[in-house]
Amino acid sequence: MEPLQCGTSPIVGFRFSLHPMTGDFIQVIKGALRETDTTNVWMHTDDVSTVIRGRQLHVFNAAKSIALHAAKTGVHVAMSGTFSVGCPGDSAGDAYLDKGDELLNTDASKQYVSSQFALYPMNNPDYMAIIYREVERAKALGVFNDSMHYASGIHGDIHDVFAFYEEAFANARTSENAHLVMTVALSINSPSHGGGSGA
Repeated sequence: MEPLQCGTSPIVGFRFSLHPMTGDFIQVIKGALRETDTTNVWMHTDDVSTVIRGRQLHVFNAAKSIALHAAKTGVHVAMSGTFSVGCPGDSAGDAYLDKGDELLNTDASKQYVSSQFALYPMNNPDYMAIIYREVERAKALGVFNDSMHYASGIHGDIHDVFAFYEEAFANARTSENAHLVMTVALSINSPSHGGGSGA
C-alpha cells in the first residue's frame, strides 16, 4: 500500500468545540451556529465537536462569527479547535471550493478575546523559524500577550485576533510544509479579563 502524501489542495478545515459556562449552553451553541451564515462552508456537528470545511477565507470568517455570536450572549465562553490544510486523508467531495470571495459574516461588533495558539508545520525541519516569525509578527501587530509552554498567547479585539490567525496560517504554509496544523483556544467574557479589556 502506497503511503499517503501531504496534499496541495486549498481545502481548509476547522474542527472545534464551543463551551459556554452556563446551564443554558445548548441554546448558546445552537444560537451561535444559527446566527452564522454558513452558506460558503460545509459544516457537520456530532456529539463532540463541529467541523467546517472550504476555502480559507470562508472557514476563518465562519469560525470568527460563531465565536462572536456566542460571545454576544454575555456568558463566559471557551472555544478550542484545530485548523488544518493539506491533510493527506482530505478529499474535495464535501468542500465548497467554488465559492466566491464575498464574506457573508460582517458583524463588526467589538469583543475582547484572550487566546492561545500553536503552529505545527508538518515535516519541516525548519519549523521553529516559521513559528518564531509568526510570534514576532504578533508582537509587531500588538496582539501578542505572553510566552508559555506549548503555546503563545494572543489577545485583543476578536477581529484583530482572527485576522492574525488567518494570516499566520497562510504564512506558515509553504511548499515544504504542505500539511499545516494550527491549534487555537479562546476565552471570551471571562471574569478574569477585568471587564473585557484586560489580559
